[in-house]
Parts: sequence; structure tokens; C-alpha cells
Amino acid sequence: MRLVETSGKMCSSANHSKAVGLTVKVVPGSSRTHIAGRYGDMLKVKIAAPPEKGKANKELLRFLASQLKIRQKDVEIQSGHTSSIKTLLLQGVTEKDVQALFSE
Repeated sequence: MRLVETSGKMCSSANHSKAVGLTVKVVPGSSRTHIAGRYGDMLKVKIAAPPEKGKANKELLRFLASQLKIRQKDVEIQSGHTSSIKTLLLQGVTEKDVQALFSE
């Protein structure tokens, strides 16, 4: 699983001292938004939004923020805006919080 705990220097918000990097495989156009398990060492997330005009990205950010009980603005796409493989920066969570997503 690709998780990288970083120092607060990489966070865009001064309120959080730590952030975790996470790589996800996104499958848009699903009947519902849910975690579909592992995809290699990534988290696979099926999204109930089409891959157009950023709708799937917005739903991904909303969903992960909800699952981790953090603000939506604390979930940031670092790379892969137009790709199904995305690297995210999750602020205000620990590696343990994120690892819990893999067990769902």
C-alpha cells in the first residue's frame, strides 16, 4: 500500500501538522460511490459520477473526506487530475486513519 506520512511543510493548511499521501485507482460511472478494495498497492474507489467536467474528482474528494471525517478541502489531488490513477494528499489524518480504508 502506498502511504507516505509527510511533515506539515507540504500541507497547504497551517492547522495540520501531518499529511498522508495516498495513491488511488478511480473507476467513474459506477452505480454507487464506494471503496472497492485494493488494486495492487493502491486503494480502488468506484465513483457514482461521470468522468466529465471534474465531476468524478469532486465526488472522490467529497467521499474520502466523509470516510476520513475531515473537511473536503483537506483532501487534495496532487497528480492525475485527468487519469484514473491519482495521487492524493490527505491533511489532518494519520497513516493509521488511512489504512482503515483498506479494510473496508
